[in-house]
Amino acid sequence: LRPVKLIVPEGSILNPRWPCPVASGNVETSQRVVDLLLGCLGISAGSQGTMNNLLFQVQGEVPYYETIGGGYGGSVYCMGPSAVQVHMTNTRITDPEVLELRHPGIRLRRFSVRHGSGGKGRHPGGDGIIRDIEFLKEATVTVVSERRKTPAFGLNGGTPGARGVNLLWPQGQRPQEIPHRASFKVSPGTRLIIKTPGGGGFNQ
Repeated sequence: LRPVKLIVPEGSILNPRWPCPVASGNVETSQRVVDLLLGCLGISAGSQGTMNNLLFQVQGEVPYYETIGGGYGGSVYCMGPSAVQVHMTNTRITDPEVLELRHPGIRLRRFSVRHGSGGKGRHPGGDGIIRDIEFLKEATVTVVSERRKTPAFGLNGGTPGARGVNLLWPQGQRPQEIPHRASFKVSPGTRLIIKTPGGGGFNQ
């Protein structure tokens, strides 16, 4: 294989000058760069393209941070795996029993594969995840995610995956979609539902 030379001009989004903000560069920007490179080489359709970062601190408890997997893009070789972290991250999510034991101020209402969220194709994209957390006490929450507007791209005739969705569901109200990057406080009984993106499909 011949090496690929990357030309990244100073002052660009991948090589910013001070004082440009660079938060989330490792967990969000880098995901999209890998998707772009694999797509340009015709190897793989777009993957979830985000780490779906979730940070919360329930009143009286220590903070908690996790990243939530999603769908990998279908590729030349195979269908995309479902409910996985993609590209450079190598983390696994906390088991439900451990999470609730260490953080009694929350209840995990649902943790499942988001069936049907992967793009269609000869090698379909992997499905995302549904993570539904109920806060039993007041808490401060931060969500940093991507692919909420633009879905993972399909390749060679494959269709895009489903875009991600972040929902906040206060007790006694209807669920409402919230921005892909947000910090907010929640009251007891509020649920946060994160539906992570599916991967794009490869080939018709």
